[in-house]
Amino acid sequence: MTDPGTTSRENVLVLYTELAPYVLACFAAWSAQHNVNIHLVHWPVNTEAPFALEFAPGVMAYDRATLDDKALLELALRLSPRVVMASGWVDKGYLKACRALKKKGVHSVMSFDTAWRGTLKQWANVILSRFTLSRTFSHAWVTGALQQSYARRLGFRSERIKTGFYSADTARFLPLGERLLAKRSTAWPKRFLCVARYIPSKGHQLLCDAFAELCDAGEAGDWELWMTGAGELQEQVMSSSSGKHERITHLGFKQANEMQDVVEQCGVLVLPSTFEPWGVVVHEHACAGLPMILSSEVGAADRFLVEGGNGHRFIAGDMASLKGVLRMMMRSSSSELHAMGVKSAALGCAWTPSDWARTASELMTRNA
Repeated sequence: MTDPGTTSRENVLVLYTELAPYVLACFAAWSAQHNVNIHLVHWPVNTEAPFALEFAPGVMAYDRATLDDKALLELALRLSPRVVMASGWVDKGYLKACRALKKKGVHSVMSFDTAWRGTLKQWANVILSRFTLSRTFSHAWVTGALQQSYARRLGFRSERIKTGFYSADTARFLPLGERLLAKRSTAWPKRFLCVARYIPSKGHQLLCDAFAELCDAGEAGDWELWMTGAGELQEQVMSSSSGKHERITHLGFKQANEMQDVVEQCGVLVLPSTFEPWGVVVHEHACAGLPMILSSEVGAADRFLVEGGNGHRFIAGDMASLKGVLRMMMRSSSSELHAMGVKSAALGCAWTPSDWARTASELMTRNA
């Protein structure tokens, strides 16, 4: 646990799953701008995304692995927070703590990024929520419109649902975008960038196959493809015939502070996921002024992609659809790509950690 610094501020309790630097940027803004001490319980760092985490003053971190459910409940009751937030409903100990605090009149907020798809599992959750979620959570904070629709079906009243739960660390990416756009007005980098863990749902193999086929058919001009990330499929994708293509580079996992050098050499973000409830990487690279190619399953496209304005969507998992939008980008002029980048940056700057922190503080008010 880190040093709480000042104890005169109000306590809030956040029960999180996997942390990333962009999450901590939001917590830092909340603590600094709204006079709160954030007690943050979190799961261990994911080995496939081993981010180096830095906790701001006013953010006290607790490793979930060191707290059993009893100790977690004791911590929650001892803190007597103004609000408690929990990531979804996957951690039963988190649910117990939220339920206990809700009984004491504390606002209990469930956050999630799962979009409403109308699946049998989701309808089952809707039925079960009448017996469980209503006793555990008073509010929901979700990422976008489809998630908001799910929250309403789970029983949350519209006035108790907030959107915009994720935000990129815009202080890191917006200045980068301003600098890149200023120097790219006449010559745009002909290099695609994919930033994602190498896991089945991210679509790396499809992207490698599509790009390699375009190259071998003489349709790719002098474009290249760079990929950053790590994960269970990394070696398999890298050793595949298309993954070894001379114009595809696998850079491995990059820390947040290493991504600037990568983005400076790339021109278009590609996220070919077959399952991507949101995707903060989209917000990050919109801020950096990159045009977008996103699959139909990328939730963040609803907020950060205007079809034909700053990029294109394609049918998730469909090779022909992906090749079609890759061709469109490859055939775009530098001035057209620059105009897309300007649109991306405008979309990216419309939501920041400060906006996130303001929403978080609104959930602390008794009449929220």
